[in-house]
Amino acid sequence: MEGTEIRKLVALEDDHWWYRERRHLLRRRVRDLPPGQALDIGAAGGGNTRVLESLGWDVLALEFTAEGAAVARGRGLQVLRADAQHLPVADRSLDLVTALDVLEHLPDHERAAAEIHRVLRPGGVLVAAVPVDQRLWSEHDVAVGHHRRYAPAEFLWLLRGAGLEILEARSWMVLLRPAVALHRRRSQGSDLAEPHPLVNVALTGVVALERHLPVSRAPGVSVFVTARRPG
Repeated sequence: MEGTEIRKLVALEDDHWWYRERRHLLRRRVRDLPPGQALDIGAAGGGNTRVLESLGWDVLALEFTAEGAAVARGRGLQVLRADAQHLPVADRSLDLVTALDVLEHLPDHERAAAEIHRVLRPGGVLVAAVPVDQRLWSEHDVAVGHHRRYAPAEFLWLLRGAGLEILEARSWMVLLRPAVALHRRRSQGSDLAEPHPLVNVALTGVVALERHLPVSRAPGVSVFVTARRPG
């Protein structure tokens, strides 16, 4: 992702409905795990890193861009600038890796998945999210540096091919998928922008409603996956 988009993301992530709900989903997936050593790949401003810290994890924020790394460092986080396709991390050294909306940005996502498997201890957990459905491809994907959108089964195949065991896979943004599909047809660039406060509140309520509805297998805009290294 280019520096301009990173700066937009960092400015938005604390209050924007999408990032707030994504942090909630991350918290739900890791809150019952015993804290240990963690790596947050693609940390940007460190919103997800801070979720892990609040749960007691010793977490390192990994960021490729200078802009994102500088912001995360300024927020008091431990930061490592590196490429997710070549992790400078010892084998079997981590209890948790998070990669939320990261793998779609990487030319060699198979190498990145293999690297995640390598650095996880046996029994270590990956929490990952990616955008789904190539039919939703738009100028937004181009602007933010996506190489692909996944079919959910394709993403699970990628992780299994790296040697990971799938624990849970859930669709996300199911209720908003029709609105996203319509909006993306008209997209002329990045959708990263600050919404009107009333819109932000309304969309916060819609995505939060999904927590209580049986829609986890319906087509969505993203897929959240929890996996682990067997052992």
